[in-house]
Amino acid sequence: MSANPSRLYADVEFLTSIQPARNYLNLASLNKAADYIKAEFEKLSAQVEEQPFRADGRDYRNIIASFGPPDAERIILGAHYDVFGEQPGADDNASAVAGLLETARLLHEQQPLLKRRLDLVAYPNEEPPYFATDFMGSAIHAYLLHLQKVRVRAMICYEMIGYFSDVPGSQRFPDDSLAKLYPHTGNFITVVGKTGQEEITQRLQTLMRKHTDLDVQRINLPPSYGLVGLSDHRNYWTYDYQAVMINDTSFLRNPHYHQPTDTIDTLDFKRMAEVVNGVWGAILEL
Repeated sequence: MSANPSRLYADVEFLTSIQPARNYLNLASLNKAADYIKAEFEKLSAQVEEQPFRADGRDYRNIIASFGPPDAERIILGAHYDVFGEQPGADDNASAVAGLLETARLLHEQQPLLKRRLDLVAYPNEEPPYFATDFMGSAIHAYLLHLQKVRVRAMICYEMIGYFSDVPGSQRFPDDSLAKLYPHTGNFITVVGKTGQEEITQRLQTLMRKHTDLDVQRINLPPSYGLVGLSDHRNYWTYDYQAVMINDTSFLRNPHYHQPTDTIDTLDFKRMAEVVNGVWGAILEL
């Protein structure tokens, strides 16, 4: 049994249909997304909880589904469900939320024997104006893990996993040195970590390649480089947790990034399913 492209499509279809856009100011829309995620989690054999918090007088919530031994070392798998501004956010980040939900469904359907606890977490407030602040949903989650002295094996962030292109030259790069190292056709997925996390990025790449037909690349860069920390995984670094991002390279490939044209028809659901297959297989062995 593997990830189902039709279920991924249905998730993205629902999230991108929410009006007005599910940004930090439109709380009814954010709550509609959170309610959907929670309802999908509650269909499964998981312990589901909310993690509420306030930012600037507004109420937000993380949604968490837990599988496996309650007191075991944890693997965190996360994705943000908010969007930037007034746009549907199909790749950014409905694709990743769909991946999170589909991973949960596979855990439910296959009932693997888990030696670690798997926490699947959906966050608000990844986008500006809360990006890189203490009011990101992931910042709240990471802080509480640290406060409770939770043992974390790794945090894996799904961030934009749905846009692929087979056109030569469709993959762009921030500088020539990276262009020499990676494919120039945008039909791969990347494991992104900071310098010093080479072991975990290489391990994840190796494990994902065992379980997917998709080309899996990896990269480690200093946090000061900027691009390496552009999602929720950054907040787990604060507490010295190993944390990486699974990413289709975002605006280096996708011309619809943070645009009204980031719509469902631009995504490749077959390849999205292959990303999920890779991550699903990897977390069982990590």
